Amino acid sequence: MIVLVALGIIVGLGVLLFLWFIGIYNGLVRLKNAVKNAWSQIDVQLKRRHDLIPNLIETVKGYMTHERETLENITKARNLAANASGVGEQAKAEGQLNQALSSFFLVVENYPDLKANTNFLSLQEELTSTENKIGFARQAYNDAAMQFNNKIEMFPSNIVAGMFNFRQAEFFEIEDEAERAVPKVSFS
Repeated sequence: MIVLVALGIIVGLGVLLFLWFIGIYNGLVRLKNAVKNAWSQIDVQLKRRHDLIPNLIETVKGYMTHERETLENITKARNLAANASGVGEQAKAEGQLNQALSSFFLVVENYPDLKANTNFLSLQEELTSTENKIGFARQAYNDAAMQFNNKIEMFPSNIVAGMFNFRQAEFFEIEDEAERAVPKVSFS
């Protein structure tokens, strides 16, 4: 009788341990998928920005005949950003694109007719809106990455994470201080 009670307790503890293990594993999977979803939201907004840039360049080509290098730099930076893979590479490429756009918007100040063009103003407004959405998406991604990374590092979930090879999510960070500058999109 004592053996049966002891065996029941051991089996009960084993079942509880198994359920606890499943709960931790499922929590890690949920957080990993939240990180992937958050990255997808950034990717959607970056794609939108990358799609707006050729239209912006086409709109200004007639006005900016002497600024070919500026337009080519934006196109090169856009292509690098569109083809970047991984969080770190994407952050670096987007920083370079931001620098190219900043230079572009400084040059635009020299073209009053362009600043009054309705197509240009519309594209500028869309780009500004997209930049805001990208900022919010980056913040959501970094929040999801932090929650996931915390779960991976904290005991006892770190044991389950190690057993199933869960790896930390990379934060979306811009390392170069010059790249942190937001492109100036005001035309007043």
